[in-house]
Amino acid sequence: MKQLILLIALGVLAACGASPAPEFMGATRTDVTVSGRNYTVFQKGERVEVIRLGYAARGEHQAIRATMIELIPRVTGCKLREATLTGDSGEMRGSLDCPA
Repeated sequence: MKQLILLIALGVLAACGASPAPEFMGATRTDVTVSGRNYTVFQKGERVEVIRLGYAARGEHQAIRATMIELIPRVTGCKLREATLTGDSGEMRGSLDCPA
């Protein structure tokens, strides 16, 4: 019975997709697929959060991180302030310089 409850709980969690950090509640959400990998970008004002969905094998993380950084200006139309970038290949946040 415990196994069934765990399986149901995992299924519910897997169906949720990406949820933003509390500071990004109410942010604009954009779902993007690049090279078969799914990402979600949340933008709220001049702040951005990028979340990678799905499993990443050892050795893929550096390329994934680079893709996540490239997605930010493409999706938001703003320039990333690179010194503000935090996170890893699963989730990262940063500040933007957006045109007026």
